Amino acid sequence: MNQNRLGAAALGLFFAGAAMAEPTYSLLTFDDLTGWATDDHATALTVFTDTCGDMKDPEWQGLCAFAKTAPNARAFFETFFQPMLIEDGEPMLFTGYFEPELRGSKTRGGPYQYPIYSLPPDYVAGQPYLSRQEIEETTALSGKGLEIAWLADPVDLFFLQVQGSGRIRLPDGGGMRVGYGGKNGRDYSSVGQELIRRGTYEPHQVSAQVIRNWVSNNPEQGRELLWVNKSYVFFREVSEVPADKGPLGAMNRSITTDRSIAVDPAFTTLGTPVWIEKAGAAPISRLMVAQDTGSAIKGAQRADIFYGTGKTAGRAAGRIKDGGRMIRLLPIQLAYAMLPETIK
Repeated sequence: MNQNRLGAAALGLFFAGAAMAEPTYSLLTFDDLTGWATDDHATALTVFTDTCGDMKDPEWQGLCAFAKTAPNARAFFETFFQPMLIEDGEPMLFTGYFEPELRGSKTRGGPYQYPIYSLPPDYVAGQPYLSRQEIEETTALSGKGLEIAWLADPVDLFFLQVQGSGRIRLPDGGGMRVGYGGKNGRDYSSVGQELIRRGTYEPHQVSAQVIRNWVSNNPEQGRELLWVNKSYVFFREVSEVPADKGPLGAMNRSITTDRSIAVDPAFTTLGTPVWIEKAGAAPISRLMVAQDTGSAIKGAQRADIFYGTGKTAGRAAGRIKDGGRMIRLLPIQLAYAMLPETIK
């Protein structure tokens, strides 16, 4: 999925980021974490060890090596980590994302007319490339052998790009997986926010499903609406990832349903254990691991929860737009080193 991923399955589609204040840092205790004592710390430790070996700081490397000896999970976190609340003046916002399963084909034909493109040969990372409209309205990329697969629904293609990875069900009963390969260097623009600006919907009415339905029910206008978002994602085939594993996150490792989150790496080192307390209709208090990123995930109190694969996961992810708070678990020395001199 990675940086890579355009953003959240819900809120990231239609809300722009705001200016953030200078971050503040507050040390907490494990007693301050609501529900800490009843979590499944062993599962969280397993997810942590999936990616901690890729963390470069010596503090993390030492803890990772010990974590892999299968210590008592709760004692491990409580002994070697310090809970830290980092805030930037913006309220906490949780959204959800998932790995879609889509109908597609490796060849063009019948309903399969919408290509998933790999990186073009003239693509240069970080430089503006063709916009979404230029790619979809012209033949600029066609006939170059860049088509990984073909989808039956252009709206599916758009939402595949939002999620950043997916599974493709092929007509012969087989399947393939695609993951993030790069993007066109254009800024992400919110199509949901555009619907609000036009007066089509009120802010509280907009969700991923509402956007999908409107575009599907208004094909011509819908196509033009999607062009408002000039950002475009290219993919690569990642079918070597086992079917029982989650899609690849920003650390190029499989992420885990209900235990992996996407964060802003400017505030949270990838691989960090993060305690989340999500409010809303389905509250969550759980230790997760920051293993992914997304262009719409910006700020110290901003996270996208991975809900899994398929339609059920998609429906669950699309409903999430909740407050709460998240607390990083940092190696003790690193936590104290982050504090301003005035409060050390």
